[in-house]
Amino acid sequence: MHVAIIMDGNGRWATQRGLPRTAGHIEGAKTVRTIVEAAARADVKTLTLYAFSSANWARPPAEIAALMRLFGQYLFTETRRCMEQSIRINVIGRRDRLSGNLLRSIEQSERSSAGGSGMLLRIAVDYSSQHSILQAARLAALGTDPTADDFHRLLLEADHCNHAAGAVDLLIRTGNERRLSDFLLWESAFAELHFSDCLWPDFDEPRFQRALEDYGGRQRRFGGLSAKTQ
Repeated sequence: MHVAIIMDGNGRWATQRGLPRTAGHIEGAKTVRTIVEAAARADVKTLTLYAFSSANWARPPAEIAALMRLFGQYLFTETRRCMEQSIRINVIGRRDRLSGNLLRSIEQSERSSAGGSGMLLRIAVDYSSQHSILQAARLAALGTDPTADDFHRLLLEADHCNHAAGAVDLLIRTGNERRLSDFLLWESAFAELHFSDCLWPDFDEPRFQRALEDYGGRQRRFGGLSAKTQ
């Protein structure tokens, strides 16, 4: 099972409490740990988290710098915890606009956790699905008549995916928003969508379990007919 999450609402969570937006991002990072461990216990095969979109570069420089520092700190503190649970880490998205220090931290985390046999944790940073699809299309143009599977492999290559990740089964978005925001558009073609009014720092394990239960109660037809209809 591949679960993807758009972690929305950190800034609003902080603003509602009269705190700087960075405080919301710090609380959001704590929620990441909670949900990563909950997903591993639930036998989720791949968990993809939307941490920083390419569109987020339009935010104030001070907030961007704080987000990048927080991400680097997360890799430093959480890589060992992930390794203890046999979780593999892979950061997807563009890398040409990240700092050298952050790139080294990413590569170190990926190398250190590569031997894990459990869940694959993908963290999307400087990620744009449209950009990834365009990059994969350029690679496809060098070949001849690629299949959908071939194109998906090219997309993984464009995203710096070190491990194969299948199509998204369940896509969760917190923060009372109802859009995909340029996240995993190709992989989510047949994904089930679950929207939560909860802001990301308040998204806990029971809410995550409810999303899984909601998914479990749905009937996926992939364009065909249900057994009752046939």
